[in-house]
Amino acid sequence: MESSAGPQGSPAAPTPSGSEDKVADSAPSQLNSTTGPALPPPGLGDSPAPSSEAAPPTSRLEDVQPGSFPLDQDTPLEAVLLAGETVVREGRAVIVFPSANEVFYNPVQEFNRDLTCAVVTEYAREHLAAKGVYVVVPGEEGRLVVNLSEDSEGADGQSEGGAKTATVGQSCEEGLRVLEGLAASGLRSVRFGLEVPGLRSITANDCSARAAALIARNAQLNRLQGLLTASQRDASMLMYEARGRKERYDVIDLDPYGSPAPFLDAAVQAVSEGGLLCVTCTDMAVMAGNSGETCYSKYGSVSIKAKYCHEMALRIILHSVDQRAGVYQRYIEPLLSVSVDFYIRVFVRVHSGQARVKSSASKQALVYNCVGCGSFHLQRMGKKTSQGNHMKYSAATGPPVGPNCEHCGHKHQLGGPVWAEPLHNLEFVGRVLAAVSGNPSRFGTSRRIEGMLSMVTEELQDVPLYYTLDSMSSTLHCNTPSLLQARSALLHAGYRVSLSHACKNALKTDAPPSALWDIMRCWEKLNPVKRERLAETSPAYRILSTEPVLEACFSVREDANPQSRRRHLTRFQENPQANWGPKARAKAGGGVSEELEDRRKKLQNKRKQPSGDRATLKSFPCKRFKQGTCNRGEKCSYSHDSQQGQSEAGCTAE
Repeated sequence: MESSAGPQGSPAAPTPSGSEDKVADSAPSQLNSTTGPALPPPGLGDSPAPSSEAAPPTSRLEDVQPGSFPLDQDTPLEAVLLAGETVVREGRAVIVFPSANEVFYNPVQEFNRDLTCAVVTEYAREHLAAKGVYVVVPGEEGRLVVNLSEDSEGADGQSEGGAKTATVGQSCEEGLRVLEGLAASGLRSVRFGLEVPGLRSITANDCSARAAALIARNAQLNRLQGLLTASQRDASMLMYEARGRKERYDVIDLDPYGSPAPFLDAAVQAVSEGGLLCVTCTDMAVMAGNSGETCYSKYGSVSIKAKYCHEMALRIILHSVDQRAGVYQRYIEPLLSVSVDFYIRVFVRVHSGQARVKSSASKQALVYNCVGCGSFHLQRMGKKTSQGNHMKYSAATGPPVGPNCEHCGHKHQLGGPVWAEPLHNLEFVGRVLAAVSGNPSRFGTSRRIEGMLSMVTEELQDVPLYYTLDSMSSTLHCNTPSLLQARSALLHAGYRVSLSHACKNALKTDAPPSALWDIMRCWEKLNPVKRERLAETSPAYRILSTEPVLEACFSVREDANPQSRRRHLTRFQENPQANWGPKARAKAGGGVSEELEDRRKKLQNKRKQPSGDRATLKSFPCKRFKQGTCNRGEKCSYSHDSQQGQSEAGCTAE
């Protein structure tokens, strides 16, 4: 996460806390104490020597003195660290963090930063190729680039063959202008400077004075003074001031603590024509259906608590970005949208064009979700028809469902609107995947990136949302078929089917709900349930009361097993550590409130995992005792002391 700013990124909150600050990935970074290694970190040999006239970055950073970090490679790192500081290595970067403020760094987000570096690199490669500039990525082989070295490169950045090249750590005149709006420690921006070639400038902004000072120190430590500039501004105001065509940024990265909604309006105006906008959302409880009304107030869309909630969250944020861009006659092109761990991340290009903006309504859809069986239907918001060289736009007709579900007779929930077009640009994703798999040593999480992007390329792009095998089996109270059996049955029936990177049990298919329930009815005949135990009003009873029209075949087909699964790629990793989700928001003055952190750990999975030491529960009053309904007596795990304060803890049996 980035800054601990309030909803509007106001400088009133002085302590950074951001998605640099969230928690641990499959390849956790190495933490070193003040007796750390000598400079420079591995791989910084390509970084240029800084100018002797380099001054500390701007914005009230007078406390950062030139020369506070050694530039001599033989000087030990501990000689420049202050008391209580910690060194973190990630990628090619070496970052100094205050040890007391643990929210500055979250190793789980290494995957996020690695993926962003990979995406920005391919975007820079595409952007500069049109200008005749080739990017040189350390470790790449077999790419159509010119290798720069001291022997072959001239002072103007041209090789012997005359082609212009761009390398990491150096400013490229034709390169990209990058803004990290909520930078916290600046780790992401430092990694951009050290690992992404073809950049002209990087602005790492945070509203906190302490964070901006730390960004400046880390830039100097990594010898990026000529490329990376620290800024202490309100993120929204900084982007609003860059709305002019010549002041816009080519890449804007927003990774706030919680919702990015307050920054989206400024971001869609401040990104250049065809520029790249990278957005992270960590308020998944809101976007996954726990608070549909809050989701509507932030993103203009009502979320639904359903099995497909993680993909729906992606479509909600894309809808929100496109809607805000449309106000300024701009529209989006999603390049990559992923649901990862406890957050979602989208990469979109922003274009301008009044004619294309008219198509926006036909790209959005409402979602009708049955509360009984979980069947869903999408209703487009607009209709677009071709009339020769012209397009006609009109209101869509509907609804696609009746008052009650045709399968189980229950009512429908109404959610959305959501983005109903493809989530990814497969051509772009393929280039990112090829670059990562061809250079696996570049990132610490390369294996997971390869697995994730491989699943993305296998997804059905024209099929929004998905079903899950376990939920459909649970609806009928029957055994669950294997993934290959279910996929084979759909393929035998003539439908397309794929997995989803957002859920390991997902079935993404163009089959209608009627065909899916026919397949489940056939499966139930092979694995019968006790009908006498089913209530007549239950979804299972009503679905199983209808004979299947389709005769399903469950013999496993070879093409039912996708390539990513056959190759045993890393697709869905286990939780890396206990209490690994988003960390608590930073408190003013640094660190995390102990009370808030203790409460977060105490409530983690409280209904799933009983406490290991049940004696500690006696410090909490029994809620049922106070209500006069507890009949456990001495066997109750909680306290019956009426003098105890209020608590949410309940009474559980031993």
